[in-house]
Amino acid sequence: QVQLVESGGGLVQAGGSLSLSCAASGRTFSSYAMAWFRQAPGKEREFVAAIFWSGGSTYYADSVKGRFTISRANAKNTVYLQMNSLEPEDTAVYYCAAGPPSYSGVDYNTRQRYHSWGQGTQVTVSS
Repeated sequence: QVQLVESGGGLVQAGGSLSLSCAASGRTFSSYAMAWFRQAPGKEREFVAAIFWSGGSTYYADSVKGRFTISRANAKNTVYLQMNSLEPEDTAVYYCAAGPPSYSGVDYNTRQRYHSWGQGTQVTVSS
């Protein structure tokens, strides 16, 4: 298990940008698969983006592709989510998640792929 703490949420106007950070504990951070999920009021938690070990493999939900960028700094035990061209539909609580580097039969975009979760940070986009 690893402890995760998100930061960087807030209120922004449509078309603006925000950058989220997720600080992780543990000496084996670089081996984890890391992801961002989000949950809007009354909706299920949904996948946003994932990044694997060296940062060479990244994956995005179709709804954020081209607008959001996930990255990681293993030396700082931190994963980031840069969000540009924000839309009111992006309003949600954003959660950071960590999982094993491989998980046979479980896709990277499913909640069960990840064993550790942060407390979440609120992102609100006004129209």
